[in-house]
Amino acid sequence: MKKNNYSNGDNSVQSSAESKIKKVRHLVVGSAKNLNDKSLFHKLSLVAFLAWIGLGADGLSSSCYGPEEAFLALTGHPYLGIFVALGTGITIFIIATSYSQIIELFPTGGGGYLVASKLLSPTVGMVSGCALLIDYVLTISISIASGADAIFSFLPQSWYGFKLEFAIAGLIVLSILNLRGIKEAVLPLVPIFLIFVIIHVFAIGYALFSHLHRFDIVINNTAADLSGTIQSVGIFGVMFLILKSYSMGAGTYTGIEAVSNGLPVLREPRVTTGKKTMRYMAFSLAFTVIGLMISYLLFNVQHQQGKTLNAVLFASITNLWGGRISYVFMLVALLSEAILLFIASQTGFLDGPRVLANMSLDRWFPTRFATLSDRLVTQNGIMLMGTAALLMMLLTGGSVKFLIILYSINVFITFSLSQLGMVKHWWIERNNEKKWFKKFFVNGIGLILTSFILISVITIKFTEGGWITLIVTGSLISLAIFIKGHYKKTSELFKKLNEIVDSVEASIYDIREKKFRTDGQPSNKTAAILVNGFNGLGLHTLLNTIKLFSGNFSNYLFIQIGAIDAGNFKGVDEMANLNDYVKKETGRYVNFMTQNGYHSEAFTSIGTDIAEEVDKILPEVLNKYPNTVFFGGQIVFPKETFATRWLHNYIVFTLQKKFYRMGIPFVILPIRL
Repeated sequence: MKKNNYSNGDNSVQSSAESKIKKVRHLVVGSAKNLNDKSLFHKLSLVAFLAWIGLGADGLSSSCYGPEEAFLALTGHPYLGIFVALGTGITIFIIATSYSQIIELFPTGGGGYLVASKLLSPTVGMVSGCALLIDYVLTISISIASGADAIFSFLPQSWYGFKLEFAIAGLIVLSILNLRGIKEAVLPLVPIFLIFVIIHVFAIGYALFSHLHRFDIVINNTAADLSGTIQSVGIFGVMFLILKSYSMGAGTYTGIEAVSNGLPVLREPRVTTGKKTMRYMAFSLAFTVIGLMISYLLFNVQHQQGKTLNAVLFASITNLWGGRISYVFMLVALLSEAILLFIASQTGFLDGPRVLANMSLDRWFPTRFATLSDRLVTQNGIMLMGTAALLMMLLTGGSVKFLIILYSINVFITFSLSQLGMVKHWWIERNNEKKWFKKFFVNGIGLILTSFILISVITIKFTEGGWITLIVTGSLISLAIFIKGHYKKTSELFKKLNEIVDSVEASIYDIREKKFRTDGQPSNKTAAILVNGFNGLGLHTLLNTIKLFSGNFSNYLFIQIGAIDAGNFKGVDEMANLNDYVKKETGRYVNFMTQNGYHSEAFTSIGTDIAEEVDKILPEVLNKYPNTVFFGGQIVFPKETFATRWLHNYIVFTLQKKFYRMGIPFVILPIRL
């Protein structure tokens, strides 16, 4: 029974169609990564500089809208922006330092979800994770929408109607780049990132040094503004105004969390790389934010309809230059700013699917979001984040002002919970950690600042649309609780199914039939059973095969594919451990059948796509055992619901369809829970 004997005309047409689809996919997304490449993890990981671009661009890009929001909140009192700028700079370093401590404590990745889950409780971690997921969707939406704003600030007003279409096109391109892989999405953007940094350092430096003679005017105006405001609204009124502006610029800090969450994609040693990336981010962000806000004052920048404050500032700087130089500088500056904002969406594409995968592994969300594509990215997570961001942009019309209102709340839920978890940790470890008080103090200050901003942002932005964020986040939390409850009930059912394992290992089952030949001749009829571990599902499938087809098979083969997902794709050692585990599990089946008088053999592999890996093993199995019938077990729930169809794996149906097209017998055995 050769594999080729089953081919037919319809099958070749189907294969031709599938081949064309694969070619298009490879053209767009790229060919599969080689899992046997020992340098694979080194090639995929990011050094600190590339991590600064891929993960830190979100923080740096927030200087394109964070300072503007804070500055505009000071309407009529612009010179109070000096205090806001200094407070913002200090806050950046405090939050960055506190997250560096999180990196040290969680060297394999310590985003808000994991920190809150491990240091507070799994449920609190779930709340933090849901807030973070919404935040990453909004990161993508607001970054791309802001990038479109920056570009269209330089274009004629008549073109403004195409801004949303432009933003959507950018979102689609970035989604495709991320489906190709992490480095593939970051490397093409390096030149633009560097241009942004160089131009903004030059612009801020030029603004400061060319207006040194105005510093005394700025200082005098600041003192006069402060004095006049105190007289009109009192000292508490001034404090409220400054703190409101400080809170409205909360979007400035939103990218800082990304590095601690993205540690798994960083080059070894990850802690060192992560802390270096954090320093790059903190210094570049603080310099840019403080420099821009002071430059607004030096050039007396005012809001202009259809233009960002940065666009107005750059126009003011280049007005005296005149001619082509002014035009080219403005064009390059705004384009680099716009594309950096597009790059900033990478944080959402890199870290959002990672958080989703971690929560999926803990059964808060469907497990399919933890699977990897052949490009070794969480394809389902990337597509979900991109689709959700697209929907968000369509619903808001790509309005940056509205998206910022939605944006700032969730990240500070995660910030506050992470800081609270760290404060709790250092207090518990105060007798074991020599420098506990210093670390406790840093995270404590971080907790106070982030909690204050969270409360302020919710209070100020609630009626403006902040309530929408809380409803969306609350809905996601409710969905996570529902999914977790379903998986918990299913787990109880599986416990009963797995009771057979101990009985089998204790040799209670005797399934020998003396008439069977045990010499393992290829001509003998063979049953090949697909398993996913030595468990109740696999054993019930095996025993049902023997029961239903008694006397038909003397050879029993066991095929298991170790699924590489976001939980185990962490290094060469983890891959080796997965391979060993798969061989050990199938070996238990082989030993059990051999002891009962059957010839038995195992075929194993590891990969990201179970169906494709089975397809690779198939020729070897059929060449050695031509008279083979394949079997797979499928769980049958007491009651079929949308949840059972959506949250569980039905890979055997995919395999049966695939085998059917090749003319190979594949029997699915129902296993009732």
